[in-house]
Amino acid sequence: MMRLPKFEYRVPRTIAEAVKIIADAGPEGQFVAGGTDLYPNMKRRQQTPRTVISVMRLPELNRVTGDGSQGLVIGGSMTLTDICEHPVIKRDYPVIASAARTISTPILRNMGTIGGNLLLDTRCNYYDQNYEWRKGINFCLKKDGDVCWVAPGSSKCWAVQSSDLVPVMVAIGAKFRLVSTLGERMVDAAGFYNDDGIDYLKKRHDELLVDIHLPATNGWRASYQKLRRRGAFDFPVLGVAAYISFSTGSGSGRIMSGTLPDGRVSAISGSDRITDAKIVLGGIAPSPIEVNEAAQALIGQPLNEDQIQAAAEAAYVKARPLDNTDFVMNWRKQMARQYTIRALEELR
Repeated sequence: MMRLPKFEYRVPRTIAEAVKIIADAGPEGQFVAGGTDLYPNMKRRQQTPRTVISVMRLPELNRVTGDGSQGLVIGGSMTLTDICEHPVIKRDYPVIASAARTISTPILRNMGTIGGNLLLDTRCNYYDQNYEWRKGINFCLKKDGDVCWVAPGSSKCWAVQSSDLVPVMVAIGAKFRLVSTLGERMVDAAGFYNDDGIDYLKKRHDELLVDIHLPATNGWRASYQKLRRRGAFDFPVLGVAAYISFSTGSGSGRIMSGTLPDGRVSAISGSDRITDAKIVLGGIAPSPIEVNEAAQALIGQPLNEDQIQAAAEAAYVKARPLDNTDFVMNWRKQMARQYTIRALEELR
């Protein structure tokens, strides 16, 4: 049986108290919300904080404000179940609810949080093992060793970013609010993730992810497709987030996912032209990959079969998965084309 190491558990009542505790604790402190990622990592001795600071009960991190017309703010400790079931998120940002619903299992979604998923540790077959297994291979570059067993000649860790919500947040242009004893700052999701399996976040250790700011839904829609072996529980070995916005002959926009406020489903006419687009790949590299070539294949064009195929081909060319997760890496590369097609077809 794997046991947790000894640690001090702190439960602050305010954000100010929480960031003060972690500032005092230094590198040996760690925030926790649901704990569905941190506690298993501690049992495997991948992370061994001496002070664990719970932010699950902070009121500011447990609320949703706003709506699609003005933008939405989601507290970092909102559980994934709450995200899936929140009426405003389901109505105005269905891509967030549907992506959250693909994460893990219902029981773990009851504990896991949106903030935890956005800060998820990178994963690798050589890293996500118990201590004795990792010791048997002389550990790896990400933890306790000096060789990346995925690419032994590389000085870089290739553990993959395996969050389902990260590609979606990058695609739709979300922002994150971080708070520390030095103040607060807003960071674009697109600039928050490093292409490095060890140093994978542009976040200081003493910063707390307080909330997520989503843009207003005027004129855009988005979708997410996930590849995994089982229909539940598994992390993505490929995720594709697609985002498009339209101009129309009348100059009016469209509501994301084609759903109007009164519940009617909107349609895309042949004259609708894409004014902006993003295709973001997750689960195949240490950071989400924005495929600019796929976006360029769509912008200025109607969303038809030719443009979808061109965007999918660009995603296929850009995708370069390594052999450190489930499935054969060459097949995962092939699936980048197919899952981009699925994501864009959903937007039609």
